[in-house]
Parts: sequence; C-alpha cells; structure tokens
Amino acid sequence: MSTGAFSTVKVFSCTMVRDREQFGERITEWLKQHPELTLVDRVVSQSSDQEFHCLTVTLFLAGEQAATEGAPVVAPKRVVPRPLR
Repeated sequence: MSTGAFSTVKVFSCTMVRDREQFGERITEWLKQHPELTLVDRVVSQSSDQEFHCLTVTLFLAGEQAATEGAPVVAPKRVVPRPLR
C-alpha cells in the first residue's frame, strides 16, 4: 500500500455486534464492486461511551475514473485519535 495522493474517501462504521460480525465482509464486497479504485491508505479507529462501541474504517483510494471526473487529488493527512477520558 502506498501513501500517495488519493481521490476518494470511503468511511465504514458500525456499533452493533451483529454488524461488527459482518464488517469485514461488507468492506471486502464494496472493494470488489469498485475494482477501478486502488487502496492508498486506511485509518481504523474505535470509540466508545458507557453503552456503545463504534468501529470505523476510513479508506483512502485512488482511481483513474475519479481523478478524471474533476475530483480533487490531495495527499493523505494522518489523523491520530486521542484517548477518551
């Protein structure tokens, strides 16, 4: 996986246990449906409160089709989540 420019950002998130059980399959299926896109980077984060846990996967992708349709191409910015207090 390179850390070059990206043209598309896709965010997947879930909070329910049954959704987390199928989370990887859902992401894989979306990637299969978009073979024109190449994964550039990803950020996985988890947040929670007293009742719920949220898992988020953010994909940074590049592709010829998105870039030629006028989508801005920018370098990825790494965001490091801070611990919850």
